[in-house]
Amino acid sequence: MPCTHAHDLDQQLLAATRRCAARGEKLTDQRREVLALLLAAPGAMKAYDLLAAIQKQKPTAAPPTVYRALDFLVAAGLAHKLDSKNAFVACHDFEHPHHGVMLICDSCDSVTELSDDTLEARLAEDAAAFGFAVATQDIEVKGLCSNCRNPPGKDAA
Repeated sequence: MPCTHAHDLDQQLLAATRRCAARGEKLTDQRREVLALLLAAPGAMKAYDLLAAIQKQKPTAAPPTVYRALDFLVAAGLAHKLDSKNAFVACHDFEHPHHGVMLICDSCDSVTELSDDTLEARLAEDAAAFGFAVATQDIEVKGLCSNCRNPPGKDAA
């Protein structure tokens, strides 16, 4: 769920700061700015869209700045990379970082993150049965969100 209210955004950034501190890391201004953009976005964002947004305030910002911030945010469990879209989305729960199931709308690019400890454990267990060590298990499921399936004004059949 995107974070749209200033109070919610402040709370999320505070939680991210705590998460970083617990890991012995720092949420720098650049990382915070990229994370804030992801939190405020209605869906996934590509790195160059993030760069364009940052360049509105800092015209000299360069791609490596955004890519380094994104690498950090993903490694810290604060964001997810959606490989199928080559885009990024903020994690919905910084206090309990995890790998989840990403429901990605093909029409509006909105992303809903589901957490299911049972599913995660089962995937890791099944993989281990084949001698496979799971590094990450973000699962991307593509389809249509409820808003795109049932736009306002469309009569239900």
